[in-house]
Amino acid sequence: MKKSILSLAVLSSLSCYSEEYLIRYEKDHKVQIESVLSTFGATKAFDLSFGSFIKLDSEKELTPEDNQKIQNTPGVKYIEINQKYETQVEPEAAQFKYDFNYPMQWGLKNNGRNSGSIFKPGVIGEDINAEKAWEVEMGSEEIVIAVIDTGIQADHPDLQENMYINEAELNGTEYVDDDGNGFVDDYQGYNFHSNTTDASDDNGHGTHCAGVIGAIHDNMKQIKGVMKNVKLMPIKFLGAKGGGTLEGAIKSIDYANKMNVDIMSNSWGGGGFSQALKDTIDAAEAKGIIFIAAAGNSRNDNDKWPAYPATYENDNIISVGAMDPNGKKASYSNYGLTTVDVFAPGTNIISTYKKGKLKTLSGTSMATPHVSGIAGLLLSQNRSMSASEIRELLIETSAKGRNLGGYSIGGRADAHAALIGL
Repeated sequence: MKKSILSLAVLSSLSCYSEEYLIRYEKDHKVQIESVLSTFGATKAFDLSFGSFIKLDSEKELTPEDNQKIQNTPGVKYIEINQKYETQVEPEAAQFKYDFNYPMQWGLKNNGRNSGSIFKPGVIGEDINAEKAWEVEMGSEEIVIAVIDTGIQADHPDLQENMYINEAELNGTEYVDDDGNGFVDDYQGYNFHSNTTDASDDNGHGTHCAGVIGAIHDNMKQIKGVMKNVKLMPIKFLGAKGGGTLEGAIKSIDYANKMNVDIMSNSWGGGGFSQALKDTIDAAEAKGIIFIAAAGNSRNDNDKWPAYPATYENDNIISVGAMDPNGKKASYSNYGLTTVDVFAPGTNIISTYKKGKLKTLSGTSMATPHVSGIAGLLLSQNRSMSASEIRELLIETSAKGRNLGGYSIGGRADAHAALIGL
């Protein structure tokens, strides 16, 4: 049998990996081979189903002459460096496969095929760059995000572990305002639509937004949120049909102010200017609370025709437009070169829904919680950042491609770029 000899070039290119060598041999020559090998280092023989080997732990890197000497020993079939291999999984990828619907979340990782439409494929990389961001930060349970919306299904299997709990009320005395905030037994948010402590979701919209922000990772269920770790506070003022009042809105924001949340996520709008709404947002600004708002779905230029609350001139407001899987402004999305801060994925967004289900929805409502989650990641990294600093950072680090260049102050929100820009 012709012997296989590793060339000098091959040995040189591989020698950096190891000083261990594997020698396949014929058993009848074992003693003689081990005698030759012993001059180089320790040996250990082992048999596999297809042949016998000796592992040489050399005391030095073998020269081409050493290699030739071993190769020429009777009974040696071949000698190879004991190369080292690494898993070919991308960073954190071992966890990604355990959320069954994660491959459909183009907003987090756009692979060009998961746009939600077979007729309109997406563009690779037109997403918020979540996986790279998670290598830096995955969130914190200390960050509380109020989802001011239709409520949240608190026992949703992909949300329940990330739901906010008011421990003072939960562990306090029933029918007593244990934390002194003016609300009795509000252990998990509040319902300003019906003025009760039941902030559950009878519409589905709020639960959908909550999932985008903070659906549980790695639980072998449905999706992933932008944040792995977060506390989601349900504050409900929109009813089963998705409607609510100014009264409910200002009460909701005021409640979030009292509870000292870090971020308010607001996927709602309509109506004209309201001083009352402006005043309560001013109060949030005074407390340093970030107010993230949907730019609106009326194909409107907010520079000319302001949409509220997104277009109030507050430093703590981050106005969010919606983009499609091609990285373009969604057809329905409002825009504004001076009034819309950034764009985020909003079309065909799969997320948690009422009754434990998933649903795909589109709108600036879906874009808003993507940015709420990014802001949460930034606060998780640096709690001292002000709302205006986070707004400015999101704008500065956004991807300012030609698709969105004329529609906002920034461009596509990029979680990773923002985190490394801290």
